[in-house]
Amino acid sequence: MFQDGALPPPALRFWQQVSAPVSKGLAMQGKKIFTRRVILNAIATSAAAVASHANECAWAQAPTTTHASGPLPERGEFVIRGAHVISMDPTVGDLPRGDLHVRNGEIVAVGPSLAVPEAETIDASGMILMPGFVDTHWHLWSSTFRALIKLNDPRDSYFPLTLRLGKLCTPEDSYRAVRLGLLEALLTGITTLHNWSHNVLTPAHADAEVRALQEFGIRGRFSYGWGQDLPVDRPMDMADIARIQRQWFANSDLLQLGVAMRTPVAYQRGAVDIDVLKQDWNGARSLGLPITMHTRQSSVATLERHGLLGPDVQLVHPQALTLDEIAIIAARKVNVSASPIIEMLYSQSTRGEIQFAELLEAGVQQSLSVDTVAAAGKADFFAVMRALISAHGQRFGDKKPLSPRRLLELATLDGARALNMAERVGSLTPGKRADVILLRTADVNMTPMGDDPAYMIVFAAQPANVDTVIVDGRVLVRNGQLTSVDVTSVMREASNSARELRARDRAR
Repeated sequence: MFQDGALPPPALRFWQQVSAPVSKGLAMQGKKIFTRRVILNAIATSAAAVASHANECAWAQAPTTTHASGPLPERGEFVIRGAHVISMDPTVGDLPRGDLHVRNGEIVAVGPSLAVPEAETIDASGMILMPGFVDTHWHLWSSTFRALIKLNDPRDSYFPLTLRLGKLCTPEDSYRAVRLGLLEALLTGITTLHNWSHNVLTPAHADAEVRALQEFGIRGRFSYGWGQDLPVDRPMDMADIARIQRQWFANSDLLQLGVAMRTPVAYQRGAVDIDVLKQDWNGARSLGLPITMHTRQSSVATLERHGLLGPDVQLVHPQALTLDEIAIIAARKVNVSASPIIEMLYSQSTRGEIQFAELLEAGVQQSLSVDTVAAAGKADFFAVMRALISAHGQRFGDKKPLSPRRLLELATLDGARALNMAERVGSLTPGKRADVILLRTADVNMTPMGDDPAYMIVFAAQPANVDTVIVDGRVLVRNGQLTSVDVTSVMREASNSARELRARDRAR
C-alpha cells in the first residue's frame, strides 16, 4: 500500500485507465449495468498499458477469469406455508404451523393460514423457518488456504502460512477465495456475514473482494484491512478506503463498509505503533466507519489508555481479558465477536478460556463467527453454536446454564445487533427484510423431531439440513442447491488458486 494514496507512475496509469469505465458503470449501478463485464472490459482496456511494468506494478493483476454465475433471482411476492416458525421476535412468537408473507424483499406478515391467494407458495411442510444466521467475523480471503494449512506444523500452521502466502495473493486469488467462502456460507444458512479482510495488498484486492460479495447477493460488511506486507510502522491506506467507500458503498443496500485494524500489542502479526494506530482509527472515524480489531492480552487496557474505545468498535476473540478490561468493554459499549471453534482449537497456546459468561454478566453485546475455514476446516454455524455451548459447559456445568434458545439468539438477532443491522434483519418481524432459512426436519439426523426445535437445531442439525436460503427476498438456495452460482466453477477456480499459490511458495 502507498501512504497518503500516492501510487507509483505505472500503478497510477493503471488505476486511471481502469477507473474511467468503472466509474461509468457505477453511474448506472441502479440499472444493474455495473457487472462483471464492466470490470473485465476495464481491465482488458488497461492491460496492454501496464504489461511492461508487471514487476514494478504487480498489484495490477486484477481478476481476469470468466465466471459462470447467473444474475441474482428477482424479488417477488411469495408465502412460505406450513413451517414451524421460530421468529426470534417476542411479539410474533413461535408457531408450530405458520406462514410468512414476503413482498419485494420485505416481510409483510407472519401468522397461521395467511390469506394471500395471488402470491407464489413455497411449501415448507416438515421444515423449520427461522432467520438466517449472522456471522460477525470471517477472513474470507484465506478460504483456499485450508488445502495448505497443517495444524501445529512450525512452517505451515495458520500464522506462518498466512503471513507467508498472504503476500503472494493476487486479486484473482482473493476473488476466488471469497467466492468459495460465500458458497459455503449460503449452504450452511448464513445470510449475513462480516468479511474481515486483513490482506488488502492493493486497491485491486479490495475491489475483487467487494465484487464477489455483490455478485453472490449476500448481506454483510466488508472491513477493509491491511496487507500482510504492510510494515507495522506504516499507516493504512485511508485514501483508498475513502475511494472504495465512494465507489462501492454509496448506494449499497446489502453491504456496509468497515475498517479492520491492527493490534497495538505483540502477537504473531506484530504490534503496530500506537501513534500509527491512532492515525488509522482517526482516519476510519473521519469517514464514519465502524472499527474492528482482534484482542490480545492487555490490548483493551492499551486502547482505553489512549481513548480509542467506543460503541463503533468490535473486538474479536473474548479471551484472556481481565475483569477490569471486561468492565471497560461494557462501559464503552464495545461489542465482541467470538469464534468458538478456533478459540477452543488454539486456547492452550494463545489466548485462554472463552469468556462468554463474564461478558454476558457484564452486559456486553456478543455474537458468533466462523473466523476462517483455513483453520476451522469448514463453515458450519451449527458446529459454531455447539462449540460455544460445549466450552461454556466445561467451565460452568449447570451453574450458569446456556440454553439452545439463547444460542439461536446469538447466531441471529445478536449478530444483527453487532453489525448495526437489527432494524432490518435478525428476526422474522413484519417490516424487516426477508433474510430467512428453511431447515428440513425429516432428515435422518433430525428424526425424531421432538417438541423443542431449538434444541434440535443446536445439537442435531448440520448444513445438509439447510433446504432454502433467502436473502433480501431473493431465493439464493432452493432444495439445497444454489440458484444463480455455478458451484463447480467456484470450486474449480478455488482449487486452481490453491495449486498456484503452492507453486509460487515453492518457487520463492
